[in-house]
Amino acid sequence: MIETKRKVHPRVKPGQRIFPDIPPLSAEEIAKIEAENEEFGRRCRIIFDRVKPELIKDHYDWSMYIEPDSGDYFIDPDPEICFQKARQKHPTALLCGMRINETGTCGRI
Repeated sequence: MIETKRKVHPRVKPGQRIFPDIPPLSAEEIAKIEAENEEFGRRCRIIFDRVKPELIKDHYDWSMYIEPDSGDYFIDPDPEICFQKARQKHPTALLCGMRINETGTCGRI
Protein backbone atom coordinates (compact mmCIF):
# COMPACT_ATOMS: atom_id res chain seq x y z
CA MET A 1 0.00 0.00 0.00
CA ILE A 2 1.35 3.42 -0.96
CA GLU A 3 1.17 6.03 1.72
CA THR A 4 0.36 9.53 0.53
CA LYS A 5 1.11 12.67 2.46
CA ARG A 6 -1.59 15.24 2.96
CA LYS A 7 -0.72 18.70 1.90
CA VAL A 8 -0.97 20.91 4.95
CA HIS A 9 -2.12 24.47 4.41
CA PRO A 10 -0.92 27.15 6.77
CA ARG A 11 -3.66 28.17 9.14
CA VAL A 12 -4.90 31.71 9.43
CA LYS A 13 -4.00 33.08 12.83
CA PRO A 14 -6.71 34.75 14.92
CA GLY A 15 -7.12 38.37 13.91
CA GLN A 16 -5.32 37.83 10.62
CA ARG A 17 -7.10 38.66 7.36
CA ILE A 18 -7.97 35.68 5.19
CA PHE A 19 -7.41 37.66 1.98
CA PRO A 20 -4.80 40.30 2.85
CA ASP A 21 -4.60 41.59 -0.75
CA ILE A 22 -8.22 42.79 -0.68
CA PRO A 23 -8.54 46.04 1.28
CA PRO A 24 -11.25 46.18 3.97
CA LEU A 25 -14.43 48.17 3.31
CA SER A 26 -14.79 51.60 4.83
CA ALA A 27 -17.62 52.43 7.22
CA GLU A 28 -19.31 54.49 4.48
CA GLU A 29 -19.18 51.57 2.02
CA ILE A 30 -20.62 49.21 4.63
CA ALA A 31 -23.44 51.67 5.42
CA LYS A 32 -24.20 52.06 1.70
CA ILE A 33 -24.41 48.28 1.18
CA GLU A 34 -26.65 47.86 4.23
CA ALA A 35 -28.97 50.66 3.00
CA GLU A 36 -29.19 49.04 -0.46
CA ASN A 37 -30.01 45.68 1.12
CA GLU A 38 -32.71 47.26 3.31
CA GLU A 39 -34.26 48.96 0.27
CA PHE A 40 -34.20 45.72 -1.72
CA GLY A 41 -35.86 43.84 1.14
CA ARG A 42 -38.50 46.56 1.51
CA ARG A 43 -39.39 46.38 -2.19
CA CYS A 44 -39.67 42.58 -2.02
CA ARG A 45 -41.79 42.74 1.14
CA ILE A 46 -44.28 45.09 -0.57
CA ILE A 47 -44.83 42.53 -3.36
CA PHE A 48 -45.02 39.67 -0.87
CA ASP A 49 -47.60 41.45 1.31
CA ARG A 50 -49.69 42.25 -1.79
CA VAL A 51 -49.94 38.63 -3.05
CA LYS A 52 -49.79 36.74 0.27
CA PRO A 53 -53.55 36.79 1.05
CA GLU A 54 -54.52 35.12 -2.22
CA LEU A 55 -51.67 32.57 -2.19
CA ILE A 56 -51.64 31.52 1.46
CA LYS A 57 -54.95 29.62 1.17
CA ASP A 58 -53.89 27.15 -1.51
CA HIS A 59 -50.08 27.29 -1.41
CA TYR A 60 -49.19 27.41 2.29
CA ASP A 61 -45.46 26.90 3.00
CA TRP A 62 -44.47 26.88 -0.67
CA SER A 63 -41.28 28.62 -1.77
CA MET A 64 -41.46 32.00 -3.43
CA TYR A 65 -38.80 33.99 -5.27
CA ILE A 66 -39.42 37.65 -6.00
CA GLU A 67 -37.76 39.92 -8.55
CA PRO A 68 -38.75 43.40 -7.33
CA ASP A 69 -37.76 45.45 -10.41
CA SER A 70 -40.33 43.72 -12.64
CA GLY A 71 -42.73 42.69 -9.86
CA ASP A 72 -42.52 39.05 -10.98
CA TYR A 73 -42.75 36.26 -8.44
CA PHE A 74 -42.41 32.52 -8.81
CA ILE A 75 -43.86 29.81 -6.56
CA ASP A 76 -43.33 26.08 -6.22
CA PRO A 77 -43.39 23.54 -3.38
CA ASP A 78 -39.74 22.69 -4.13
CA PRO A 79 -37.34 25.62 -3.48
CA GLU A 80 -34.85 24.44 -6.12
CA ILE A 81 -37.46 24.29 -8.88
CA CYS A 82 -38.82 27.66 -7.77
CA PHE A 83 -35.34 29.16 -8.04
CA GLN A 84 -34.83 27.60 -11.47
CA LYS A 85 -38.10 29.13 -12.70
CA ALA A 86 -36.98 32.55 -11.50
CA ARG A 87 -33.50 32.20 -13.01
CA GLN A 88 -34.97 31.11 -16.33
CA LYS A 89 -36.84 34.39 -16.72
CA HIS A 90 -34.35 36.66 -14.89
CA PRO A 91 -30.89 35.08 -15.29
CA THR A 92 -28.87 37.97 -13.82
CA ALA A 93 -31.33 39.67 -11.48
CA LEU A 94 -31.07 39.79 -7.71
CA LEU A 95 -33.81 37.60 -6.22
CA CYS A 96 -35.40 37.41 -2.79
CA GLY A 97 -36.44 33.99 -1.46
CA MET A 98 -39.40 33.70 0.92
CA ARG A 99 -41.96 31.18 2.13
CA ILE A 100 -45.68 31.64 1.69
CA ASN A 101 -46.72 31.74 5.33
CA GLU A 102 -47.75 34.37 7.87
CA THR A 103 -44.27 35.88 8.20
CA GLY A 104 -42.53 34.98 4.93
CA THR A 105 -39.61 33.36 6.76
CA CYS A 106 -38.03 30.14 5.54
CA GLY A 107 -37.12 28.65 8.91
CA ARG A 108 -36.32 29.22 12.56
CA ILE A 109 -33.16 30.49 14.11
